Amino acid sequence: MTLTELIEKGGVAIWPLLFLSILALGTIIERLWFWSKVLIKEEQILNNIMDAATTNWTKAGEITSRYRNHPLGKFLNTPLQLDNPDPDIFHLALETGADDELALMRKGDKILEGVIALSPLLGLLGTVLGLIKSLGSISLSDLGTGATSGVTQGIGESLISTAAGLIVAITSVVFYRLFQAFWFNQVRIFRKAGSDLEVIYRQRWSNEHHLSSL
Repeated sequence: MTLTELIEKGGVAIWPLLFLSILALGTIIERLWFWSKVLIKEEQILNNIMDAATTNWTKAGEITSRYRNHPLGKFLNTPLQLDNPDPDIFHLALETGADDELALMRKGDKILEGVIALSPLLGLLGTVLGLIKSLGSISLSDLGTGATSGVTQGIGESLISTAAGLIVAITSVVFYRLFQAFWFNQVRIFRKAGSDLEVIYRQRWSNEHHLSSL
């Protein structure tokens, strides 16, 4: 069945389903592009920052500034740009940076959630409207005659919208779950990277204040 035939036989509900499918497809492509850029460079960026933080704190800040276009680099850059802050302030800056970046990573989730919720309902609506139209075109006197031969075909066509709605919803669910898995993995990485960086900073801050007190 071609797209033109699908639109003709799908009924009135096929148009909003077509819009939702385009919306979902655009969101999926954009998110796949985003996550591909995030995941490819992430390990290298993290290793560079942590290696520099253990040896040269100033260099670590320069590296994070260079990677501010990457969520992990921007997250770690937030506390590193502070001028010798108290460890509690450093911890607060880490939490704020993590919250901001993790929230931005969920861009598009609401769109996919809406598509997942609406697509099956629109498909079902199209089927119900198609059934009403098909069954309403016959009368009791037509039962058992050749006049009802078109009803079966009409019912079959009315189910097209339900199938289309399920296809759109299932596809969106698959990618929604994939992006959720990526996001939860980022939460884990951010927590570990933030904790490691905070431990390094607290040790450095403690050593500096110990030496200054001597």
